[in-house]
Amino acid sequence: MQEKTAIIIGSGPAGLTAAYELVTRTDIKPIVIEMTNDIGGISKTVVHNGNRIDIGGHRFFSKSDRVMKWWQEILPIQGNDSKDDILKDITYHRKKTQVKLSATGPDPEKTDRVMLIRSRLSRIFFLRKFFDYPITLNGKTLSNLGIFRIIRIGWSYIWIKIFPVKNVNTLEDFFISRFGKELYKTFFKDYTEKVWGVPCKEIAADWGAQRIKQLSVTKALLHAIKSIYRKENSIEQKNIETSLIEQFMYPKLGPGQMWETVASIVEKKGGVIIKNSRVDELNISEKQVTGLSYTDKTTNLKHAIRGDYFFSSMPVKDLITAMGDKVPKNVKMISDGLQYRDFITVGLLLNKLKIKNETDILTLNGLVPDNWIYIQERDVKVGRLQIFNNWSPYMVSDLNKVWIGLEYFCNEGDELWEMTDEKFIQFAIDELHSIDIIDKNEVIDKTLIRMPKTYPAYFGTYSQFNVIKDFTDKIENLFLVGRNGMHKYNNQDHSMLTAITAVNNIISGEKSKDNIWSINADEIYHEEK
Repeated sequence: MQEKTAIIIGSGPAGLTAAYELVTRTDIKPIVIEMTNDIGGISKTVVHNGNRIDIGGHRFFSKSDRVMKWWQEILPIQGNDSKDDILKDITYHRKKTQVKLSATGPDPEKTDRVMLIRSRLSRIFFLRKFFDYPITLNGKTLSNLGIFRIIRIGWSYIWIKIFPVKNVNTLEDFFISRFGKELYKTFFKDYTEKVWGVPCKEIAADWGAQRIKQLSVTKALLHAIKSIYRKENSIEQKNIETSLIEQFMYPKLGPGQMWETVASIVEKKGGVIIKNSRVDELNISEKQVTGLSYTDKTTNLKHAIRGDYFFSSMPVKDLITAMGDKVPKNVKMISDGLQYRDFITVGLLLNKLKIKNETDILTLNGLVPDNWIYIQERDVKVGRLQIFNNWSPYMVSDLNKVWIGLEYFCNEGDELWEMTDEKFIQFAIDELHSIDIIDKNEVIDKTLIRMPKTYPAYFGTYSQFNVIKDFTDKIENLFLVGRNGMHKYNNQDHSMLTAITAVNNIISGEKSKDNIWSINADEIYHEEK
């Protein structure tokens, strides 16, 4: 019997999950075609002079038991090391694996193939002060905001509960309906518009349903009460809203370690991963994809490949373009109108931060304990600040230094994107210096990473996306998976579930793809039934 083949476009979480599921559960051979020389998509780990960068920050937490077990089968939980253990381990690596620490992939030592349990803390930096996230009505918040603003927030929240928004069509409607107008204007409006580059009233309400789901003021208060009685050190937080989780798993050497390990398993089990290759054309006949052609960007040679099943996690706009004249004009027009938000990370190595740890959380060297900080300040363009030391101490090669990532949201071709790397890095340093988070004289190393099409946007022609979905769903052996593959703002675990569900459909013979598109819908993802 001739071996069947699945062609998978993209080696991010969705693509590699599909490949892993195929090699471990079926006789179908996966062939992954990846545009870049990296593995993991935006979930990769970038290494600069021995220091590791997590692009966007990836908490390994899911309400899906399947995903939680899946991750732990690849990288089992180790727990947290003491400072002495970390220092010994890093000293060992410096002596024995100096080359590996500066390589682009994860360290292959078996002792490193583990997950740490991390405490989650994310705060908002606004008015040059720290606010809890989600916002808590405690003494510090009252002091930071002032009594008059607190009264306005409380009154507008009561008002919206008495007179609710009748038609929730835009993201602005969504936020106001959940939090009231004053809280929306204080903590959601400016930051969200910094992220997306357009007013909230021009963004579909779907984004709120995707990212915030059922979070509300009431649930935040109930969470604060329940957390007093919750069992400590438990990673199982299934009934907690995603925005409120307090612990998560994290690969010792960053998120890319997970996907490099998965890629290695796939290849050992007979799968193929082709890097640095651009998919140019999909051949479609009789509601089937019969094959595709791709260009090896190293040699500039073109190749054709046939398959029985096709998974696409490439941007929908690029997929539709690759289908050529097989696409109806209205589908192509809507596809061309899809928009994306692009992403730039500036990595800075510092002797120390200017901001101090004013919490009761113990940290190494008095470092602030945050995983990331939302920069709400209106006079700077930086949107978020990651402190990589707090994701995993193994992300930084010298525990006496501070390794941070400044995150900027932009559009490919705009003023920020077109800056030279050197000019942008200096711009970022000056911004963080201006709001007193760092002293620019403490910077000792720096780098910059650009990630196009990081966030599929819920504006442009997105409101007509169902036309594209209906067209691609009719192609029987084509499965759209992942964030860009579905133009859906999925988290890492959602992307994995779309791939797992697609493989399930192949195994069971299920023709409908509705169960794939329903991933990340509240009633399914939250598993409340």
